[in-house]
Amino acid sequence: MIVAGITGGIGSGKSTVCREWEKLGADIFYADNEAKQLMVSDEFVKNELRRVFGDETYHKDGSLNKPHLISEAFEKGRVKELNRIVHPAVARHFQAVCKKAESEGANLIVKEAALLLNNGRPEGMDVVVIVISDKKKRLQRVAERDNISPQKVRERDANQPDFKNLLHLADIVIENNGTLTELKNRSIEVYHQIIKNVES
Repeated sequence: MIVAGITGGIGSGKSTVCREWEKLGADIFYADNEAKQLMVSDEFVKNELRRVFGDETYHKDGSLNKPHLISEAFEKGRVKELNRIVHPAVARHFQAVCKKAESEGANLIVKEAALLLNNGRPEGMDVVVIVISDKKKRLQRVAERDNISPQKVRERDANQPDFKNLLHLADIVIENNGTLTELKNRSIEVYHQIIKNVES
């Protein structure tokens, strides 16, 4: 089984690539979704979030108080504190998912994460893919997709790395400045390229 990582800026098209790979049989681990799930299901994570960001982090019914956490972490410049709690838990869960996938005979498991390369190239990754796109196009896509102001998109983008400075950490770069069909076709090409490497 090959373990791959895919990353890229907000609106770059990495989720589209992952959906195409899923259709072809890849197991995709969406790190952001897993992080959100662990924040309400993992007791250690919950206790640490309460300790660092206050008891108001959770409502009385146990659900996450998102406005409070966004205010404390993002608006007060404490994102690194949030990441230090959540990211190790996500990494542990990914390792468990990899073991299960391998035992079930999976060919390819992919970790999709915006911050995949924040601390350099992760250990245990056989292939790293970066999806890049012109900033103007990325921000426009997100504004239309999420129905939010360009300013809000720029604020979100500011919390992400400049992926053009991380290309040296990637094995494959997918450029997404054309049509959706072109991106899907390129995604399929890259998938077969990765699988071919596994088989050889």
